[in-house]
Amino acid sequence: MNLIALIAALVYALVFNFFPAPLANWRTLFVIGVLPALLVVFIRSNVPESPVWEQQQQRHRAAGISPWQSIWQAISSRPFLFIYVIILMTAFNCLSHGTQDNYPTFLQAQLKIGVTGTTIITAIANVGAIIGGTLFGYYSQRWGRRRAIIVACCLGIIMIPLWSGWLKLPNISLLYTLPIGAFLLQFMVQGAWGVVPVHLNELSPNDVRGTFPGFAYQLGNLFAAQIIFAQALLAANMGQNKIPNYTAALGIFSLGAFVAVMILTALGREARGIEFIKTDNDVEFSTSEQPA
Repeated sequence: MNLIALIAALVYALVFNFFPAPLANWRTLFVIGVLPALLVVFIRSNVPESPVWEQQQQRHRAAGISPWQSIWQAISSRPFLFIYVIILMTAFNCLSHGTQDNYPTFLQAQLKIGVTGTTIITAIANVGAIIGGTLFGYYSQRWGRRRAIIVACCLGIIMIPLWSGWLKLPNISLLYTLPIGAFLLQFMVQGAWGVVPVHLNELSPNDVRGTFPGFAYQLGNLFAAQIIFAQALLAANMGQNKIPNYTAALGIFSLGAFVAVMILTALGREARGIEFIKTDNDVEFSTSEQPA
């Protein structure tokens, strides 16, 4: 995801710096953004299904159970797990979208940074995100999923003042401090996110592991979608002279999202090291606790 965001930042700079004026607009970016969807054809044709999914499909066909029936059975038999994961994913999506989506707007609308500067800072932030997600995801195997997420969030909170422009170092321009803050904060944000794919799959019921994580994630994404509008509204209300105060809005929302992710993660279970190929009742939310 962050690799795509990094590429998008570079495409943004290309379009607005080198395309003629009639084409330098959001419509051109939208058309270019559709092109990667063509990769679906390659993936669908060449990437095999996982052995776990194939095993589940064989069992469902043998039992005469449709995919929707299996999903409903999994949800109705584990309602607290389902609700917990949706709320957790809502908090995570508030964290990622709340620290990424309005950041270029903050750079341009409040700080009046141009296309090139916005591209450079955004690209640096996404490089940090890629590195952070990779490292925290890797070390979560040693530290435990919940511990890795909580550590990333704690460190991320420390980075908020530098990332949001609230911390201004004497005799040093924000053009130098913001890229550092953006790199470090996204390192921690996506460090926490780097644990999510495996953690979410480990918490998921074995019989719908191919569907449950994506379903819960997208519902969380849906519920978190309003955070961008809320941030923009708060920034406008806190601003002066028609200049929005994204420094305060981004800082408040990111702090809240970090804290929410930490609390929800701590309240959840650690399922590191479970065996995915088991019988349906082997993987339950109430019995998957393992030492972190």
